[in-house]
Amino acid sequence: MKRILIFSTAYFPFVGGAEIAIKEITHRIKGFQFDLITSRFSKKVPEKEKIDNVNIYRVGKGTKFDKYFLPISGFLKAKELLKENKYSLIWSISVAQAGLAALFFKIKNPKLPFLLTIQEGSSKKRLFWRRIMVWPLIKKIFKKADYIQAISKFLANFSKEMGAQCPIEIVPNGVDINQFSISFLHSRSENLQFSNKLKKELRIKENEKVIITVSRLVPKNAVDDLIKSLKYLDLPAKLLILGVGPLQKKLKNLVKKLNLENKVLFLGLIPPNEVPKYLAISDVFIRPSISEGFGNVFVEAMVAGVPIIGTPVGGISDFLEDNKTGLFCQPRNPKTIAQAVERIFKDKELNNRLIENGKKLVEEKYDWNLIAQKMGVIFNQVISGSRNL
Repeated sequence: MKRILIFSTAYFPFVGGAEIAIKEITHRIKGFQFDLITSRFSKKVPEKEKIDNVNIYRVGKGTKFDKYFLPISGFLKAKELLKENKYSLIWSISVAQAGLAALFFKIKNPKLPFLLTIQEGSSKKRLFWRRIMVWPLIKKIFKKADYIQAISKFLANFSKEMGAQCPIEIVPNGVDINQFSISFLHSRSENLQFSNKLKKELRIKENEKVIITVSRLVPKNAVDDLIKSLKYLDLPAKLLILGVGPLQKKLKNLVKKLNLENKVLFLGLIPPNEVPKYLAISDVFIRPSISEGFGNVFVEAMVAGVPIIGTPVGGISDFLEDNKTGLFCQPRNPKTIAQAVERIFKDKELNNRLIENGKKLVEEKYDWNLIAQKMGVIFNQVISGSRNL
């Protein structure tokens, strides 16, 4: 059986789009064994464990600084594992610290094929300033890769700009159709009862529309613009913010400053398997991103039957076609967010069209089962050394 060594800066229980992608793909692919090296981040999680069919090796002291040492500690762990196992492929998720560890391992083992998955959500400018000291090494990751899987057209072009000379294929992230479809909850009547109960717990009034965002509270997701948009919205609505991050205190202060305490609920970090319950009571999903590699939660909202609003940046344009699968607002422009919301709430025909087209698109293109099949082909192709699919 072919064995793949994965490098990932983080992994469960620390979850983002990249981590979900690893879990969903490895769970569905047969004929491979997976070892994964990642940062430990907390002393509460074991240094070694097996989740599904992935052997996880966490390196570091169990602190938030572990990721900064991952390029070296991850490389050393890989050297150790290579003495015990024969690997067919190196697979790095993103070009962050995990990418550097994979680069060092590739340089030491040049005959091992190297697959690089690009999941970055930050802009090139932001990536540069955050990693200016290691920028030449970051570019070398792209040049050393034997194959690149980008999750959006934006990131495929970004890879070329960074000097990639290998084949590049766009394979997006996906969604668990069964988990995020509202019908998964129960029958229609039970869905209604559940929704009413959750709305009551959240003190959402019967006449209030529910706006939702599932976002890390970081600058690129522009949650502040979403909050500001409520001042331009001329209808009763409640905003649910699912997520945590360094801007949480600043955003809560903004809510107070704008006198929106009765309209905004900070619900904190919600486990991924709980998110569908909140989407089920929502009328529109919004993330007015400044930059975005792809945006998993958009397609999750779409398959849940929730119309989406986003900005025309990064990978969002791959799935959001204005007036067909969603509505665009302008970056850093809260007023255009409010205008898009009012269009959805006031135009029933538009609302229904966005929901229907959105669900159809996700079911046809973004099902994790389809994504896993494509990744299985890429694994075998890169291992075999062929350059033509």
